Amino acid sequence: MARDDLPQPDAELIGAFADHLALERHLSDHTVSAYRRDLTQLAAFLARQGRSLPTATYEALRRFLALQATLGYARASVARRVAAVRTFYRWASARGFVGADPAELLGRPKVLSRLPSVLRPADAARLVEAPAPRSAAGRRAGPDAVERAIALRDRAVLELMYGSGVRVGEVSGLTLDRLDLDRGRAVVAGKGAKEREVPLSEPSTDALERYLRLGRGVLAPPGARHVFFNRKKKPMSPRDIRAMVEQYGRRTLPGRHVTPHTLRHSFATHLLEGGADIRTVQELLGHASVATTQRYTHVSRTRLFEAYRRAHPRA
Repeated sequence: MARDDLPQPDAELIGAFADHLALERHLSDHTVSAYRRDLTQLAAFLARQGRSLPTATYEALRRFLALQATLGYARASVARRVAAVRTFYRWASARGFVGADPAELLGRPKVLSRLPSVLRPADAARLVEAPAPRSAAGRRAGPDAVERAIALRDRAVLELMYGSGVRVGEVSGLTLDRLDLDRGRAVVAGKGAKEREVPLSEPSTDALERYLRLGRGVLAPPGARHVFFNRKKKPMSPRDIRAMVEQYGRRTLPGRHVTPHTLRHSFATHLLEGGADIRTVQELLGHASVATTQRYTHVSRTRLFEAYRRAHPRA
């Protein structure tokens, strides 16, 4: 059942909840869309049972989640649906849209904690240096100029993601007024619209300077504020950036699945392996809790023992 086919009261309730997530809790568009999609699936399931979101019972919610597992959804996907349902009913109960909270007792499936994928420094360097713009002489608009601009843009994005550990959405939303190349700093808007200042590495600063001077004018419409644009002269979306990173990953590191988060993981791990304090890395990544950052210490420890096993004759 599509969103437009839902009973009107349920559709309006989901819309109000999505507005709450976006406008009051300042969650990302990606998270809001995921929660909206989960609740639309729940509302469709309830409608087939002759119920609605306000009249759902604990048993009905359990049946919905059991169906997800039966359909083969991963534990992480089911866990997210549980989180969406619990958050929705907590909000709806607090505002009087439902009586007792039917999701209060829902348990969350345990999700295995996987160590982040991390590139070795040499592989990370090979990836970020993969875009190779040809000579920028003669910057008249045309196919060659666009291809040069794209290569300059891609190099700047990759250097920024690995050199500063920024999230894909933070790169997508970056505007000119938030860049300070003279000081080697950028201000990014992270989760919950929280801003933080991040340092720019020298290669990142150089790549950004070249892109802004020689490439951005070919891609950006007049008066535009965003830093990075796609071929259609629209700001690069997170999807654009993911596709670009994966393309260079396939080209330079065959057999590896490389995503923007791979570069962020690599940034954090390489800092810790280089002796950076975990609290410093936490601030640079914009993590609310140091517990999130501690995942990267496990990655570093894993590499430590790998090195021991390779190097010690009695290991």
